[in-house]
Amino acid sequence: MGLILDMFAFVWDSAQDVAPVVFFLFAFQIGVLRERIPNPGAILVGFAFVTIGLGLFLVGLEETLFELGRLMAAQLTDPAFLKEASGRVGEALMWQDFYWVYLFAAAIGFSTTLAEPALLAVSIKANSVSGGAIGTWGLRVAVAIGVGVGVALGCYRIITGLPLHYFIAVGYMVVIVQTAMAPKLIVPLAYDSGGVTTSTVTVPLVTALGLGLAEAIPGRSPLLDGFGLVAFASLFPIISVLAYGQFSAMRGKT
Repeated sequence: MGLILDMFAFVWDSAQDVAPVVFFLFAFQIGVLRERIPNPGAILVGFAFVTIGLGLFLVGLEETLFELGRLMAAQLTDPAFLKEASGRVGEALMWQDFYWVYLFAAAIGFSTTLAEPALLAVSIKANSVSGGAIGTWGLRVAVAIGVGVGVALGCYRIITGLPLHYFIAVGYMVVIVQTAMAPKLIVPLAYDSGGVTTSTVTVPLVTALGLGLAEAIPGRSPLLDGFGLVAFASLFPIISVLAYGQFSAMRGKT
């Protein structure tokens, strides 16, 4: 019964968020463009489906993915498990003893990115407009590798407690250097690749993992340390796609 009430509450919140968008679009169509709204019934039904879908999606995040992330992080950072896996029974844990966390984070980042619908759409379109010069699977794998590495590095930052801005600053310095050296064809696509990864599949799991990891490690704040993984998931695909373009150009010259 509680889950049903939560579902209605999330749907109502989604309706309040969608309502201003509907009002603005209708008002702009009628007041500015001075055109009648085509198929208003179908449009309203579509907005209703969007509202219900958003509400159910938020219920799923709250009840499953976020809880799953906390559970995974708690199990992977359990001191007994880490000490047994690293052979440090009776000793203090070091950052390198959390290698299972890094491997798991990289696997989660890689797999969720491959399943990202937005990335699939961009890859197919990039392959089409480039005449096959940019491979669909090549781009998807390059982005997935970037997200996997970024999420793993973000988990390392949470575990060590190092400042987030140092990693981001160095990462964008690398991007600037790569941008000057990479083929011009790949640069806009690389920058867009960082955005398409932060979508419906990747963000919930990555965010849940970061919050769960910050809650499980003593001395970490979920608010200060738990967030920031999505920044890594957006930055490192740019680096990996630019590297993919550079590697393809080098291979074409040989």
